Amino acid sequence: MGLPSYVMTQPAEDAVMEPLKLIALDKDDLEVIFAHLQDSSIKVSDVYWLPKEKRLVLGVDRFDWLAANEGQDFRRCRTGLRFERVFSCKSRGIDPNDKDAVLNLLAVDFVESDAPGGEVVLTFDGGKALRLQVECLEAEIADIGPTWTCDCPQHAETLVAETASEARKPG
Repeated sequence: MGLPSYVMTQPAEDAVMEPLKLIALDKDDLEVIFAHLQDSSIKVSDVYWLPKEKRLVLGVDRFDWLAANEGQDFRRCRTGLRFERVFSCKSRGIDPNDKDAVLNLLAVDFVESDAPGGEVVLTFDGGKALRLQVECLEAEIADIGPTWTCDCPQHAETLVAETASEARKPG
């Protein structure tokens, strides 16, 4: 699927992540998947629209929020994200010829319009987006590659600090 979007640093001994594999068949499932994909980075060259197969596949560098919230090293893992039963894929603000451009995933949402079909919208920084018209919601993520240490996503540093602060408050 291509190389990770970040320059890999030497993996720490404890940088190994439990492989993650999740399937989404409804909006609630998709919210769980997005919780694991928030702040993922995706190179434009790692976005594959396969119209004949009605499939969109993305190679993402997933930020490990579970480890970050537990105070462990910040790390990423190469992860595959797949959407099935996709009728169309439209983009906003994404230049498919700029293969080295990096998209930072901010949100994933499903809006049901003609049950069980609807639209899946992947929102990226800078107002960029992918909009998928789907027959029904069928998505999967699976860790498929190496794990490496990284910096915390810039806007996420505040979230990690707030989470740690909340954990220290007497309850």
